[in-house]
Amino acid sequence: MASYVANDNIVRGIAMFLCLGCVAMSNLANLVAADFGTATSYNPPYLPTRCNGGRQDQFPAGNMFVAVGEGLWDNGAACGRRYRMRCLSGANRPCKEGTMIDVKVVDYCRISPCPATFLLSNDAFNAISHHPNAKINIEYAQT
Repeated sequence: MASYVANDNIVRGIAMFLCLGCVAMSNLANLVAADFGTATSYNPPYLPTRCNGGRQDQFPAGNMFVAVGEGLWDNGAACGRRYRMRCLSGANRPCKEGTMIDVKVVDYCRISPCPATFLLSNDAFNAISHHPNAKINIEYAQT
């Protein structure tokens, strides 16, 4: 009877080890898939956009949207893509530590050359930066 209990504990230990390993690997996969770029804010008017013209319903809840530059635009295929991002650094410590945001691409950068990888709506930018209109370094991944 004692050997069955010992074997049961060993099996549980191995199962726990495997579960923890899976969690660690999934977190590592998220880090490996991330890219680095820059972001700044852009001001209204936000309409019309290159993705959906004058449609107000293209903007996600909380106005968490972005315009992207040529590197991500992909001839318009970027429209509707979603990204998760966080602020890494910038002048005068702009980052709101531990804050990640999810944003939706609704437009192409209207400035040439585009000043950043992403131009964030004011609401999206204020969610991750203490300083409006700053240029920040970000980590991002498509979701």
